[in-house]
Amino acid sequence: MRLLRFRHGERISTGAVQPGSHTVQVIAGTFFEDPLPTGEEVSIDDVMLLAPVLPSKLVCVGKNYAAHAAEFGSEVPEEPLLFLKPSTAVIGPGDPIRLLPINDRTDYEGELAVVMGRLARNVRAEDASRFILGFTCANDVTLRDLQRADDQWTRAKGFDGSCPLGPWIETSVDPTDAFVETRLNGEVVQRSSTSEMVFGVAELIEYITSFMTLLPGDVLLTGTPEGVGRVRSGDVVEVEVEGVGTLRNGVTGP
Repeated sequence: MRLLRFRHGERISTGAVQPGSHTVQVIAGTFFEDPLPTGEEVSIDDVMLLAPVLPSKLVCVGKNYAAHAAEFGSEVPEEPLLFLKPSTAVIGPGDPIRLLPINDRTDYEGELAVVMGRLARNVRAEDASRFILGFTCANDVTLRDLQRADDQWTRAKGFDGSCPLGPWIETSVDPTDAFVETRLNGEVVQRSSTSEMVFGVAELIEYITSFMTLLPGDVLLTGTPEGVGRVRSGDVVEVEVEGVGTLRNGVTGP
């Protein structure tokens, strides 16, 4: 099932789309608290998709593909390398990635994202799937110059609009072996499988919740494969995750 946030006319709503359908069943409330169908239905062609979730925080994993670590001359970490993005980093499908004048090089990083469905604390890996609402596509947009200049990555990865998410949340995906592909202006620039991740989704959830509580709606970015590269104004970046869909964003700015 696909879960989505959308604008229809002047109203922002949540809804669900059954497999093979183009009809959105409008939901009262949120995906996390008493999500009840209202009986209203709209065509998915008549709505504007928004970021599928507005998390309290995004927990991100660096160097989680060995080939990506190698392309930056780094070793794979012994434990997950984590950093945070604030909620204000999130933009939705179709929203512009805005280049900033404080930085010269901005890079795309396509990733599988996990959306938490329940409060999670001290979760064992074998139980992790019970805490997941579903999966979506993410682009960990990075100000590469500032990442290299700063001792930590707050500016480089936490700026406004640094995390496009979407186009929706898919509840039925096998996160252990799904391809992740990024296209820049139609050309494939990243392609790998989540089977190549150093730390899998369940392992990451166990590790993170051993010291940090994940709330319903929080998002986990699982890392990017090799092939990251620069975007320029006028480019279009597409991140596709097998079984989920395609997140598409244009680039604008100086």
